[in-house]
Amino acid sequence: MDDIRVTISSSSPRLLDQLRLHMRKNGLAYRTEQTYIHWVKRFIYFHNKQHPKAMGPKQIEDFLADLSNTRYCSVNTQRTALNALVYLYRRFMGVDVNNLNYTPAKQYRRLPVVYSREEITAIVQQLQGVHRLQVELMYGSGLRKAELLSLRIKDIDFSSKNIIVRGGKGNKDRSTLLPERLISRLRDQIDTVERLHKQDIQEGYGEVYLPGALARKYPNAAREIAWQFLFPSNNISRDPRSGILRRHHMHPSSLAKQLKKAVYAAKVRKPARSHSFRHSFATHLLEAGYDLRTIQELLGHSDIATTEIYTHVINRGGKGVKSPVDRLVESY
Repeated sequence: MDDIRVTISSSSPRLLDQLRLHMRKNGLAYRTEQTYIHWVKRFIYFHNKQHPKAMGPKQIEDFLADLSNTRYCSVNTQRTALNALVYLYRRFMGVDVNNLNYTPAKQYRRLPVVYSREEITAIVQQLQGVHRLQVELMYGSGLRKAELLSLRIKDIDFSSKNIIVRGGKGNKDRSTLLPERLISRLRDQIDTVERLHKQDIQEGYGEVYLPGALARKYPNAAREIAWQFLFPSNNISRDPRSGILRRHHMHPSSLAKQLKKAVYAAKVRKPARSHSFRHSFATHLLEAGYDLRTIQELLGHSDIATTEIYTHVINRGGKGVKSPVDRLVESY
């Protein structure tokens, strides 16, 4: 249950605990909270565990420069670290950190890893059961791994053939398409979850984690089948906030392990990354003639410039250019 906020006492004297509470009060997404805490910790350890109050702009500049010059971090990584430290100093501590002077990381354009249709077919054929369904959903709907595992039964709308993604990246909701060829197997998966849920209730469990204040607003929802995870864990675990024993969703490592095995068995010589199925979804839609704006909405990108990266990887055979070696006489 590492995607559930841990309860923190408002009287805790620890800096990081108070920082977490401040971020929650200001409505930051939990993944943002986790990311910012990570970079604040890195900053503190970089300066030999000095308290942030004893440091300032100079120490921030040194840390950011080290990320660029020594760690060779990307510009996005450096920018994320900067955002975390600006939040710490400006919003949490009320300290002005404007006009920072540091070496910015170099911006390189990295093309995403995209699987061909043949490669996806080969990978999927190496998978079985729930893991096969998960990979086909990531590719067929453009879901991130975290979005896939967070799906609830109520998020599958068979009538409109839509999947509703709740609290995606940036804590935004969106809808994406539901592949028709997966409908029958999704219904079977829901039937499996229903049987498991009935068994849990008989054994004295049956509740599921609800985000935000939903548990208070709808006290009975946690036991309703609609709120159960589409891909539940095999085990009952203890909620770190309340101590209640619940069945959470499947852990991401389970899918990652099966995917790595499948890519190797399929002899696909590309990295085994779940996010590559989302990249492949976008690239293949673009190849099929769908416009960027539609793909942007399905992916949930706030900026169309993010979606435009896929125009650089679509299969056009070198942008329509015929290689000179292909024009050589066969007998050379």
